[in-house]
Amino acid sequence: MEPRILLVEDETAVVFIVSDLLESAGYIVESAGDGEHGLQMALDKPFDLLILDVGLPGRDGFEVCHAVRERGFDGAVLMLTARGEVPDRVQGLRGGADDYLVKPFDSDELLARVASLLRRVRKEQLTPVSQFEFGGVRVDFTRGELWKGKNPVELTAKELELLRYLVNRRGQTLTREDILHHVWREQAFVTPRTVDVHIAWLRQKLEDKPNTPQHILTVRGEGYRFGK
Repeated sequence: MEPRILLVEDETAVVFIVSDLLESAGYIVESAGDGEHGLQMALDKPFDLLILDVGLPGRDGFEVCHAVRERGFDGAVLMLTARGEVPDRVQGLRGGADDYLVKPFDSDELLARVASLLRRVRKEQLTPVSQFEFGGVRVDFTRGELWKGKNPVELTAKELELLRYLVNRRGQTLTREDILHHVWREQAFVTPRTVDVHIAWLRQKLEDKPNTPQHILTVRGEGYRFGK
């Protein structure tokens, strides 16, 4: 699947130029014109890369970057700005940005940095596991087998895929939209409620106390997280 990029920029001309450039390179691009809208989009949808202008209306790029990192965003962040001073670059990098590009920029340099950031993020993400244990549960994702204590537990193919995704993103808060995008891959007629139902089924089968789960956790107003 093509990488998804969110461009948060208030200059219409820059949005048009950068979006056209990235889409021509094969990326899926969405845009927002202010910090508040950009932050909401970044939290509501799965993106691999955020391109943030520093001088945004409302929340500036530094604030947006810090906010998405606090909420568990593990994609790449590229700060795109007219400011070139060292303190600004340091502030952006300390706030969770991965790279910094000063306007005016060369199109080839932007594309090179985007490609490099996407490669880096994929390498830094947690290595997918083939076997995992938690709370008396043992799962072999390769064989599609799971035991709770000494008893085998039957999971549907989608339940197993959902569990694998949660485990491979353990410790991260995942929105329902993010889970739908990666587990159901935007299949028709699938809604966020589908995620809730499958989470409930997993808890019934795997948690000792499904109503007070210890492993598959709800993050109120955001989504779900595996582990603390």
